[in-house]
Amino acid sequence: MVGKYKVVTLCGSTKFKEDFLAAQKELTLKGYIVISVGLFGHSGDNEVWTEGTKEMLDDMHKRRIDMSDEIFVINKNGYIGSSTRSEIEYAEKTGKKVNYLEPIKAATK
Repeated sequence: MVGKYKVVTLCGSTKFKEDFLAAQKELTLKGYIVISVGLFGHSGDNEVWTEGTKEMLDDMHKRRIDMSDEIFVINKNGYIGSSTRSEIEYAEKTGKKVNYLEPIKAATK
């Protein structure tokens, strides 16, 4: 926690760019320091797909989780891809609280 503000990292598929932006705004207004992704590969930031970049970005996102008190998963329509699942598992393993945009169904968690 930084001062009285909790730090939250947004996780989820980058195809949900507008949902990331909406969550960032909502959580900021609720008094969180919000850390998000740097690029939206599934929403047009094609630099993500150059050699070695996706792996670097995945590692950087885990370091963002390290700096956070919790994560907020953008699981629009219940969707959680493999990278996001890895981030959730990492957050849980490191003792971070995990919150979701939409309720989790038992079969998807």
